[in-house]
Amino acid sequence: MATPPDTLDKVGAGLDALDVPVEEHKPPVWRRFLKTGVPPIIAFALLLGVWQALWASALVPEFQLPAPVDVWDELVRSISTGEAFGILWTSLHRAVLGFLAAVVIATPLGLLIAKVRVVRAAIGSLLTGLQSLPSVAWVPAAILWFGVTPSTIYFVVLMGSVPSIANGLVAGIDQIPPLLPRVGRALGAGRLASARHILLPAALPGYLAGLKQGWAFSWRSLMAAEIIATSPQLGVGLGQYLHNGSSLNDINMVIAAIFLILLVGIGIELLLFRPLERAVLRARGLTGAL
Repeated sequence: MATPPDTLDKVGAGLDALDVPVEEHKPPVWRRFLKTGVPPIIAFALLLGVWQALWASALVPEFQLPAPVDVWDELVRSISTGEAFGILWTSLHRAVLGFLAAVVIATPLGLLIAKVRVVRAAIGSLLTGLQSLPSVAWVPAAILWFGVTPSTIYFVVLMGSVPSIANGLVAGIDQIPPLLPRVGRALGAGRLASARHILLPAALPGYLAGLKQGWAFSWRSLMAAEIIATSPQLGVGLGQYLHNGSSLNDINMVIAAIFLILLVGIGIELLLFRPLERAVLRARGLTGAL
């Protein structure tokens, strides 16, 4: 039985409509702010309210739980004297350099593990084990190997971030449809061209997730190293600042240091990784996840 021509035309029109990009109507700025900006502000205000109420109730001694205004005064003092900027710079430049070095090391390592079965069988499980190993465990060994020097800090950062980035890339490559590499080989792409133009772009969501986790692990590793490995040669970073507050029994300094550490983590997520993630999702047509 022949299909009526008008039915075929409707089917063709429907298929053509699937190829037409859907126009995105961005909501007004004020509506986007209400949706994304107001909830965290409310949550932060509630947290401050609970904190203030606990302090006012005197259920916890003040040397353990200070008033929010006292912590604010400590932050203002460190900013007004310029101390906070020096502390942030010391930690941030170490974290960025260590993270960039980890990306350079972990990317080819992840490609190698994902595409060479012998390498995966040899070190794949080891890399997963290293990812689950607390980075603070590397600090005593690194001090014995390198002394209390910047090399110790960077070694701990690398050991914390390289496994996460490499495993993220491996997971992303494992989810690539087998047809894509075969098409690349059929078109004459060699190993390097296939890795650059096929594997890395196709594995980008998993790779980006690995980068995010790698940054989180590098930041945590840096804090652990700075808290334990203290020396005038290393300067004063956020970890050292936190350690100093604990040594002086200064709870205001301790909470101010925790706040600055948290602020850097949130800032990197909002300014770097979230825009990258949105760009990747938008490029793949996954606007519903934005």
